[in-house]
This record gives sequence, C-alpha cells and structure tokens, in this order.
Amino acid sequence: MRYFKNRQAAGKLLAKQLKKYKTENCVVLSLSEGGVVVGAEIAKELHTELFLLVTEDIDLPGEPDPIAIMSSSGSFTYNSGAYSTGDLEALSVDYRPIIEQGKMIAFQKINRVVSHEGSIMKILLKNHIIILVSDGLRNGFSVDVATDFLKPINAKGLIIAAPVINSSAIDKMRLLSDNIFCLDVVEEYINTDHYYEDNKLPSHDEIVMTMKNIVFEW
Repeated sequence: MRYFKNRQAAGKLLAKQLKKYKTENCVVLSLSEGGVVVGAEIAKELHTELFLLVTEDIDLPGEPDPIAIMSSSGSFTYNSGAYSTGDLEALSVDYRPIIEQGKMIAFQKINRVVSHEGSIMKILLKNHIIILVSDGLRNGFSVDVATDFLKPINAKGLIIAAPVINSSAIDKMRLLSDNIFCLDVVEEYINTDHYYEDNKLPSHDEIVMTMKNIVFEW
C-alpha cells in the first residue's frame, strides 16, 4: 500500500505518467474538489484547461451509500455499483418522495456552486481527450456520472487518472475508458483521506481560483 505526502505530490507523480499527452488536445475534468488539487498538477504539465464536474449525492435514511448522484448537467445516475438492480427498483418505489426531495435539494446546491464558478462549456470539451481525475476511486460511481455527462460530447478519448483506485473498480473502468493511470491499486479501499499524510484542502473559493488561473501556471 502506498501513501502520499499530499494531493499535490500525488498529482505531480501522475503528471509524469501522462507526459506523452502533452502534444494532444486534452482537458482535465476533476470529479471532486480534492481531484482539482490533483488535476491542477496534471493540467500544469500538459498545458490544459481544468474543470470540476459539480455533483451532489442523494442519500436515503439508514443507507451507507448514496442511491444516486446529480451532476451540474442535470443528469441523475443511480448507484449501480453499491446496489443491485432489484434493490434500486425497490428503493426507488419505497423512497420515491425522499428521492424527489433529494433531487430538488441537490439541484439547488449545484446551482449555487455553478452560479459562483460558472458551468462547464461543453464546446470546450468537444474533440478533446478528456482526462477524468480523482484523488481516489473507491468504486466506479463517480466515473459513471462523468460518462453520463460526457455522452452528448464528441470527445476524442477518455482517460481516468487517480493516485489510488480500488481493485474491484478497475475492470469496470477499463470498459468505460481508453486508458487508466494510477499510482496504486488497493484490495481493501479504506477512504480517500487515509492515503494522504496531509489532508488539508483549499477553500472552495481557492479551488475556483485554481481552475480560473490554471493557464498562468503553464
């Protein structure tokens, strides 16, 4: 098992693996604010734009995993990695009012963030290699959400990059992407913070400024 000083250090190591894409038209799309910290190092190395796909979990009472996620594009993706098809069907019937309320709350939260930092202009992703970046992938759920978001976009290719990935998610990610770059594959994924000695993250405003000013770091 591998540990990293912080997300910046892990991002620099990943950036070295991705150097061969420096001559390609790429865009870094982060799957979380922690992923922005990792992705910033990749974007600096490859001279690419850096974006964040804003998402919100939809949780149910007593369930350890979210039943679904909404993204800034308005997509609603069920968590097929944590729940079977039968479970999802049953839960969606039993908890329909809670799920619908969760959608409204998630939509409001996403809109508050998007109005602050701006939504992703999909035209900027068209005909580019999309590098999906996370600070850690316990399952393929966030990748599912991203691929739903990217479906209408004519992307040149899809790459997944993360410092640490759960081994159980690798096979699914291979089906969804053209290539995977990671620094460690673990059998028992604990939680993302566990793999970093320093877990301090910038504020949301600092994250937004990192994305807006990334071109000055090339």
